[in-house]
Amino acid sequence: MSSATEHAGEVTHAPKIRGLGDLSKLSLAALGVVYGDIGTSPLYSLRECFSGEHRVEPTPANVLGIVSLVFWSLTLVIVVKYMTFVMRADNHGEGGILALLALLKPRGRAKETWSVHVYVMLGLFGAALLYGDGVITPAISVLSAVEGLGAGGASGFLASKPFIVALTLVILIMLFLAQRRGTAGVGVVFGPTMLVWLVSIGILGLSWIIKHPRVLVAIWPTYALDFFLEHGYHGFLILGAVVLCITGGEALYADMGHFGRKPIRTAWFFAVYPALILCYFGQGALILERGKVDNPFFDMVSGAWRYPLVAIATLATIVASQALISGAFSLTQQAVQLGYWPRMTIKHTSGTAEGQIYVPEINTGLMLACSALVLALQESSKLAAAYGIAVTGTMSITSLLFYGVARRWGWGRFWTMLLVSCFLVIDLSFFTANVNKISEGGWFPLAVGVGIFTLMTTWHTGRAKLGEFIRASTLPINVFLDDLAQTKPYRVKGTAIFMTSNPEGAPPAMLHHFKHNKVLHEQVVLLSIQTWHVPEITTSGRIERIVDLGQGIYQVVAAYGFMQTANVIELLEQCRGAGLETNTADSTFFLGRETLLITDRRGMAKWRKALFSFLSRNARPANAFFSIPSNRVIELGTQIEL
Repeated sequence: MSSATEHAGEVTHAPKIRGLGDLSKLSLAALGVVYGDIGTSPLYSLRECFSGEHRVEPTPANVLGIVSLVFWSLTLVIVVKYMTFVMRADNHGEGGILALLALLKPRGRAKETWSVHVYVMLGLFGAALLYGDGVITPAISVLSAVEGLGAGGASGFLASKPFIVALTLVILIMLFLAQRRGTAGVGVVFGPTMLVWLVSIGILGLSWIIKHPRVLVAIWPTYALDFFLEHGYHGFLILGAVVLCITGGEALYADMGHFGRKPIRTAWFFAVYPALILCYFGQGALILERGKVDNPFFDMVSGAWRYPLVAIATLATIVASQALISGAFSLTQQAVQLGYWPRMTIKHTSGTAEGQIYVPEINTGLMLACSALVLALQESSKLAAAYGIAVTGTMSITSLLFYGVARRWGWGRFWTMLLVSCFLVIDLSFFTANVNKISEGGWFPLAVGVGIFTLMTTWHTGRAKLGEFIRASTLPINVFLDDLAQTKPYRVKGTAIFMTSNPEGAPPAMLHHFKHNKVLHEQVVLLSIQTWHVPEITTSGRIERIVDLGQGIYQVVAAYGFMQTANVIELLEQCRGAGLETNTADSTFFLGRETLLITDRRGMAKWRKALFSFLSRNARPANAFFSIPSNRVIELGTQIEL
């Protein structure tokens, strides 16, 4: 069998760019999906440096030092690390942690080495941390925007904390309830909304820079170094707030497959980067003039101008939240297909855009967690304490995985290690500065990450144990065929389709059916669906092979990418075009259902066996996951001792 990288049906996920018009459209769309999180960071990043738990006084030297740190964080992490190097690592156009894992997986039938296993564990934990990020981002983004109603000493009902919290909850709940309709309609306005937002914050920042052009000297890195020399360890802890300016940086890489490198880079250098720099320097200029301020972002305007700014900020944070929610859906689909997550309900919300999906279970979980966070903390400043751990942890893991991929490309060990070490110095500095936030709320994303990681590894290990049992109880297909030739059992009319994970053997469900019913259908199809470590496989390349084994038995092997969902009925239609005629209306699907018995056998801890059993019982039924009509399914049970 060919490896995934040699598969004829692979597709490059990134869209093709045929001219300046395509580049402009894709760059505008990238603004709405890729840059929502990092684009709304000015709402709270600089504020936390001067009003957070480890704040510094707003002296001119401190202001210039903080602004310099923000500028160089954006430049070194986003421009140098992600734009220049990490985005080179794509899996047929697709980016993100799971794409990096796919690039590190052994090719063909090669065994997984110890180093690759370590990479897999790191990658899974990084993916798990993204769920924690997906919970916090909508909560802190929307709440920080709505808090603009109470900025600048505003009073009254609209500025009261109960109203701000209630309005935030209403917006978040409406956002999550709207997910089932898909993002196709709303997505049209995502890009223009973010463009209006970026232009607005850029103009605001520029207006204050003109008043105090002195702030521009913060471009020199010496101001950041002087800040560290002046404040020592306290200055290092400020990185825990500075890191908020690069939250969402991982999305640049994770969403690469939707738009491609060029549109993402174009949007960054022509719109996002200039707007962010102008806004942060403008906030710095404001603080230079006024000294201590409650909210540097919203204090850049005054009077009635604050209300339209709050409105556009709220819209921008909804866009940012949508990107993280959609990312959680995509991450779940990939994890399910790669065998690291139980089968879940995956609904496609668009007939043309395959990547637009809705996962009800994940959506409900995110909605409840976000709402609980807002109710419990009620202030974006308190949420900021929980932010940063997940982001910096994921960024550090991405650097480590990039080292493995670069070495696989053939890059020299010394230069690759030197480059990745520079990345890690920055990543781990941010991560270490956030460690002190664990007791203040940083435990939450870590707890989410550890919980999701435990579920993913438990499910994968449990399925591997089940696979060993099934392989041990699977009869070689040639032995079964020889037995059929000798016994010549009675054949009933119609087609029987047996789903099997091992295309080379007779599936246990078929053996049980034959043993107890003493008959077989006239036509038997052994259908095996494989998931390759590529994002998508074209329809024409989906059927791996169709083999006539004789005696009316056919072997069918089909392949899907890890960002696709299998549909058995569509596969059978494709088989007709490849020469295998089946009557769907007269077909019966036979599926195995395992009943797990927990024992004291070695291999898995007993609590993990109990967890795997619980997940298995509550996973989505195979017939629903593979889009098989439930009235044509027969399930045959098997008891398996774990």
